[in-house]
Amino acid sequence: MSKEKPAGTGVILVTLFLAGLLEVVPLPEDLNWLRPDWLLLVLMYWVLALPHRVGVLWGFVVGLYHDVLVGTTLGQWALAYSLGAYFMLAAYKRMRVFPALQQTAVVFLLVGSSNLLAYLVQESVGRAYYPPYTILYSTLASAVLWRPVVAALRWVQLRFLVR
Repeated sequence: MSKEKPAGTGVILVTLFLAGLLEVVPLPEDLNWLRPDWLLLVLMYWVLALPHRVGVLWGFVVGLYHDVLVGTTLGQWALAYSLGAYFMLAAYKRMRVFPALQQTAVVFLLVGSSNLLAYLVQESVGRAYYPPYTILYSTLASAVLWRPVVAALRWVQLRFLVR
C-alpha cells in the first residue's frame, strides 16, 4: 500500500501568489482604504477547504510573504494571518455548514480581528499612519468579496483536482 502524495500544492501557491499581486495593484488614493485583504481571503479558503494540509504554519508563511511584499514590520502580518488561520481551523467544521450570509459574517470578524492585530503591531512600533476605524473599510470589502472568492477558488480546486 503506497501512500498517495497530495496533489495541488503548486496550485495553492499560484493562487496565493496571484492574491499577493492583487495586494500590490496600484489603486487611487481614495480607493486604497477599500482594498480587500486578498491574501487572507485566499488563505482562509484553503484552510476551510483543506484543513488537513493548510493551517497555522501556512498562515505564518503567507503573512511573512505579505510583510515582505508591502514593506511592513516583519512579522506583523505573519502574526495576524497565523491568528486568522488558527481561528478558521478551529471553526472549519461549523463554517462548512453555515449559510452564505453567516459565513460572510464570520469572515468579517476573522478579517477584522487580523487587521486589528496588524494595526496594533504597527501602533506599538510607531508606524501606524492612519486612523484605526479605516480597517473597517477593507474588512467590509473583504467580507463582501468572500463569496465570489469562494466560487472562484472552488472552481480552481475542482478543475486542478486539488485535494
